[in-house]
Amino acid sequence: MAVAHKTSATPEGTMRRNIVHVGAGNLSYEIREIVATAREIRSIGQEITWENIGDPVEKGENPPAWIREIVRELVEDPSSWGYCDTAGVEATREFLAEQVNVRPGGVRITPNDIMFFNGLGDAVAKVYGFLRREARVLGPSPAYSTHSSAEAAHSGYNHVTYNLDPYNNWMPDVEDIRNKVRYNDSIAGILLLSPDNPTGAVYPREILEEIAAIARENHLFMIADEIYAHIVYNGNPRMHMSEWIGDVPALAMRGISKEYPWPGSRCGWIEVLNRDKDANFATYANSLLAAKRLEVSSTTLPQMSIPLVMGDPRYKDHLDTREETFAARAQEAADAFEGCDAVIVNKPSGAFYLTVMFKEGVLNNKQSLPIENPRVRERIENLVHNVPPDKRFVYYLMGSTGIVVVPLSGFHCKHEGFRATLLESDDAKRAWILKTLRESIDAYVGS
Repeated sequence: MAVAHKTSATPEGTMRRNIVHVGAGNLSYEIREIVATAREIRSIGQEITWENIGDPVEKGENPPAWIREIVRELVEDPSSWGYCDTAGVEATREFLAEQVNVRPGGVRITPNDIMFFNGLGDAVAKVYGFLRREARVLGPSPAYSTHSSAEAAHSGYNHVTYNLDPYNNWMPDVEDIRNKVRYNDSIAGILLLSPDNPTGAVYPREILEEIAAIARENHLFMIADEIYAHIVYNGNPRMHMSEWIGDVPALAMRGISKEYPWPGSRCGWIEVLNRDKDANFATYANSLLAAKRLEVSSTTLPQMSIPLVMGDPRYKDHLDTREETFAARAQEAADAFEGCDAVIVNKPSGAFYLTVMFKEGVLNNKQSLPIENPRVRERIENLVHNVPPDKRFVYYLMGSTGIVVVPLSGFHCKHEGFRATLLESDDAKRAWILKTLRESIDAYVGS
C-alpha cells in the first residue's frame, strides 16, 4: 500500500500556505472585548453594571408602543418575510431619497444612490474592505473601533488618524487634517463622526465645510458616520452630510439602531453623494452594490418599517423627547465631575456617551482601588500587568465597583481616560453610577 510522505518544506502543524489576512492583527473592538473579562469577574462574585456599549434597550429604554405596533403589523405582512432588492426595499429608498432632497441647498440623490446593509457594521466592513489596499482613509482619534479596525485591517497597517482636541470640546484639529493630507499621498478619504463616538462632540457647520474644502482641494472622498444625527442637543441643529458636503464625492452612513431605538434590527444604509462628480468614485460605489449582490439582500422587515415610522407625525416628538432626555443626562454628568482636578470632561452635545480624560501625568502603575472580594482582587491584580494606565484604572474600577467602562486607549487614542454612557434609564442607578465614578477617580488618584 502506498504511503503518503510529508514534505520537508512544511513543518508538522504548519499550514503549507499562510491563510491569515495581513490585517488580522488590527481587528480590535475593546467595547466588546472587555465583556469577557467582566463576565469572568462576575462569575467570581462581583455584581456588574454594564457601561461599555451603546444599547439603549439593554439599559432600560423601551421603543415607543406605536413603533412596536407598526413592527407587529409588518410581521403579519408576508412580504416582510422574503428577500428584497439587493440595494434595499424600493419604497423605503424612495422615501429616504425624498428626505435628503427636501433639505435646503443640499445634494440631490435618487433611490439608486441608497443601499442597505445588515447594520452599519456590515456597511463599514464593505466600505473599507473594497477599497484598494493602498488607499487610506484618515480618521479621528479618539477613533470608533469599528472604523479604525476595519480601515487598518484593509491596509495591513496602523490606522492613520487626525486629532480631536480635548481642550477645545473635542473639535477636529483642522490643521492636523490638512498636514496629514498634504504629506501622505496614500490618503484617499477623510472620515468623521458627528455626533462623535466616543466623545459626544457635535461639529459646527463651518468646521465641516472646512474639512470638505480640504477634501475638494486634494481630490479626496469623504465618509460621515451619521448614526447619531438625530440625537443632538445643547442648541445644536440636526444636520446631515448632504447639507454641507458641496460637490465632494461622499458616503453618508445612517441607521435606525440608535433612533427607534432598535439595535437588534441590524438595519443601516449608505447614501452615495455626488457619484457623478468622479468616475473612479462611481466605480468604487458600484463595487459596494456588487458585493451586496453576493449576499442577495439585507433584512427586509426593518427596512419596511422606516417610511411608516419616520413618516409618522409622532416621530418628531419622539426625537425631540429623546434629545431633551439626553441633554438633561449630559448636564448631570458634567455636574458630577465639576471640580475634579484629575480629569477633563467636556459636556456631550450629541449621541449618548461621556468621555472622561485623565490629565497628563495623573495616572501611574502603582495606583489601585480597594476590592473586598479576595478572588476578584487576585484576578484584577493579575490583569493589570503590562496594560495601558487607563486600562489599569478600568480593571480596578470593575473589580472594586462592578462598573464596566471602556478605556480611552481602546479607541486608538494617545490620551488616557474612559468612555461611559448616558443610557441608564433608572434615575437612582444613573446617579449612583456618576457618583461612584467620581469617587473612584478621587480614591484612585489619591492612592
